[in-house]
Amino acid sequence: MFQRKTLKGRRIAVLAADGFEKVELAVPVLALRAAGADVDIISLRHGHIRGVNLHEPAGKVAVDKIVSQAHASDYDALLLPGGFINPDLLRQSSEARDFVRAFDEQRKPIATLCHGPWVLASAGLLKGRTLTSWPGVRDDLVNAGATWLDQELVRDGNLVTSRGPQDMTAFVRGMLELFQERGPIAAGVKSYLPRLTGSSPQREEPPGVVLGAMKWLPRPSVRTAVGILLLGAGLVAANKRRPTAS
Repeated sequence: MFQRKTLKGRRIAVLAADGFEKVELAVPVLALRAAGADVDIISLRHGHIRGVNLHEPAGKVAVDKIVSQAHASDYDALLLPGGFINPDLLRQSSEARDFVRAFDEQRKPIATLCHGPWVLASAGLLKGRTLTSWPGVRDDLVNAGATWLDQELVRDGNLVTSRGPQDMTAFVRGMLELFQERGPIAAGVKSYLPRLTGSSPQREEPPGVVLGAMKWLPRPSVRTAVGILLLGAGLVAANKRRPTAS
């Protein structure tokens, strides 16, 4: 899978912001480049953006373009990594929403996982679509008009989705298969397990592995605590400078 140059000559946009889940960007990008694709990291600001492992800081990646400089017409496909913070920042950017919307309007391939579908919801792209995601955002996607399936990989036309890092092998396989296709891609649902009528039910409890991981993560360092205090002070100062409505 990682040795065949099935994507040689294809240009892939990876839209991400600070707080992306590191494994959800690093592993798919490695697979894309190994398959011969040219990959651009596109974000909300210049420089380097910070990844996370759950809520702990992880490594940075360099930004190739900011979203205002990028155009869907220059790319063959779009990857949206997840994480708790990254898609929440992207969904608040009108330029990011427009960028994602343009891929769907041109029926070009889009692959996302975990919390990444939040961006699709805010872009107004989920009505009548079938997908999966991190189970914790199931209700958001259903309320946006989607059918949600609790499966490791779901394909709906030009869109392929997975639940999270636990489905990485299936996600990379589905992403590479989809990204070989050229738009416009016809509509049609392909789930990889027998599907239910309507959405899968809500989970009864959160994943034990996540609860366990959070329990054993180290306490924040003094540097982290100081950074949070400075950030809070900056937000307070910015709100004080903001003009109030008369």
